[in-house]
Amino acid sequence: MGRYKKEVISPDFQVCKPQIDYAIGHFNRLGHKVGKGKRNMVKHIVVDDMHLNVKSFKVPNIINKLVYRYFRKSKAQRSYEYARYLLQRDIGTPPPVAYMEERSFFSLGRSYYISIHLKEDLTFRTLIDDPGLQDRELILRQFMHFTHRLHENNILFLDHSPGNTLIVKRDDGDYDFYLVDLNRMKLHCRMDAEKRIKNLARLSATDDMIEIMSDEYARITGLEQAWVYDRIRDYTRENLQRRARQKKINKNLGKYRQ
Repeated sequence: MGRYKKEVISPDFQVCKPQIDYAIGHFNRLGHKVGKGKRNMVKHIVVDDMHLNVKSFKVPNIINKLVYRYFRKSKAQRSYEYARYLLQRDIGTPPPVAYMEERSFFSLGRSYYISIHLKEDLTFRTLIDDPGLQDRELILRQFMHFTHRLHENNILFLDHSPGNTLIVKRDDGDYDFYLVDLNRMKLHCRMDAEKRIKNLARLSATDDMIEIMSDEYARITGLEQAWVYDRIRDYTRENLQRRARQKKINKNLGKYRQ
């Protein structure tokens, strides 16, 4: 049996099907790359004044081709459905437009997730790299309210890393936060304080940032600030050490393969 395409377009963007199909059909030659994209590639593509972010997911290995075809939703489908779920709960993410999968009877090939392109002012990583950033403390405090709302909605964002939170300054001087790279989440996930705080470790915040974050989180939740600070700091250090070990292992494996 030959290959075919499964395409799902958001009800809000049904009239944009020609632009969506054109962006996907000419993905390789249109737009410019966003981010590093080692495994998957994101491109900002403009079609008829419509600014799209199109994420092309790497073709799965031979086992996952079958798994994603029959037993598990593709990363593109999960990204689309999670984005809709977040927006329904007033959690910021770029508006989802569509997803498309190349399929055969036995396997999943390449898949795409399309969202509206969002021009951010900074990301959470900027707060790490620029300690003197204007409004840094305000952003961190408002970010803790955003994260608390995320957890209160029983949403565990497994890729809660520095580059996956886009930050936009509003006209009134406050800030809005938008999650991207959505394919790894747990919904309806009830979390105690320990699990919620552990989720913050992936942000790789510095000690001075943790001081501000823990102070605001204590204000929001009524937890003891010193306890919150110690837990975020300890989990953050554990995460950084684990990443360093994994990076060393990957480097050594690369040398071995050569």
